Amino acid sequence: MARCFVTRELPGTALGRLRAEHEVEVWVGPLAPPRQVLLEGAAAADGLLPLLTDAVDAELLEAAHELRAISNYAVGTDNVDLAAATARGIPVGNTPDVLTDSTADLAIALMLAISRRIVEGERVVRAGEWRTWGPSFMLGRDLQGSTVGIIGAGRIGEAVARRLRGFDCELVFARRGERDSLDRLLAESDFVSVHAPLTSETRGLIAEAELRAMKPTAYLVNTARGPIVEQPALARALSEGWIAGAALDVTDPEPLPADDPLLEAPNLIVVPHVGSATHRTREAMADLAVDNLLAGLAGRRMPHCANPEVYARD
Repeated sequence: MARCFVTRELPGTALGRLRAEHEVEVWVGPLAPPRQVLLEGAAAADGLLPLLTDAVDAELLEAAHELRAISNYAVGTDNVDLAAATARGIPVGNTPDVLTDSTADLAIALMLAISRRIVEGERVVRAGEWRTWGPSFMLGRDLQGSTVGIIGAGRIGEAVARRLRGFDCELVFARRGERDSLDRLLAESDFVSVHAPLTSETRGLIAEAELRAMKPTAYLVNTARGPIVEQPALARALSEGWIAGAALDVTDPEPLPADDPLLEAPNLIVVPHVGSATHRTREAMADLAVDNLLAGLAGRRMPHCANPEVYARD
C-alpha cells in the first residue's frame, strides 16, 4: 500500500477508488495548501495528486525521495517541472480530452457575453438605471456571421470552431510557430479566441503590438492560460480603445487580486477559471487523475502521461 497526498478534495467517487488501494491524505482547506504543507505532504508520499495551483518544482522533487508518480488534476502541466520529474524517472499524468467541451462552451459564452454586453446590462438593471428603452440603448455586436480567429488548433480550439460554424462564422486559425498566420488573424478577426498551451513560445504572445494590430471593434477572449496575454498591455488596450473589449477565464496571477489594475479597465469580463467547472467534467477529471495515479503506483504506463519519455528510459 502506497502513501498518496492529494492537495484538494475532489468531486465524485474517484478518491474512494484511490483509498480502496492506498493510504490517502487529502488537504481539506478551502484554498491551496500552504507551500510548507505541500512540501511536507509530497516528501512523505509515494504518489502526488496536485492541482494547477500547486507548484511541483525542482525544490519539491528534490525533497520527495519516495515519490514515484504525479497525477496533475488539469490538462496543462505548467505547474510541474516536467524535466526535473523525468530526470528522476517520475511519470506525470494529466487530464486531457474530458474538459474540451465544457471549456469550448465557456469560450462561446464569453464571446456572447462581452459582445452583447450581458454583464453590463445585468448591472444596469440591478442599479436601477434601466429607465427606458431606445433604439441606441445597450447596442452590442453580433457573433453571427463574424470572423473569429482561433489561436491554437488543438482539441479545444477545434471544439470552439465546430460551435462557431453554427453561427456561420468565418474562421481564421493561427498555429504554433506560424507568425504570418497570427498577423493575418489579428488583422482580420472580429473575435480573437486564445486556446494555446502555455509554453516559452506562447508566454506573452499577445502583447502591445498584437493588441494594436487588432481591429478597434474586435474582442479578445482567453480561456487558455493567463500569462499568454500581457495584462498591463491589455489594460491599456481597453482603456485607450485599441480593442472593443475582452473576456477572460484566466489571469496572471490566479486568483487575481481585487485591487489589480486590470480590473479598472472598461469593457472587461473576468471569471474565476471556470472553463471546466461542470459536475460532469470535474468528476471525469478526477476519475482520469486517479486512473493515472493508480497506474503509476502499480508500475504501469499512465493512461495519459505528459512526459512519456520517462518510459523510454526503461
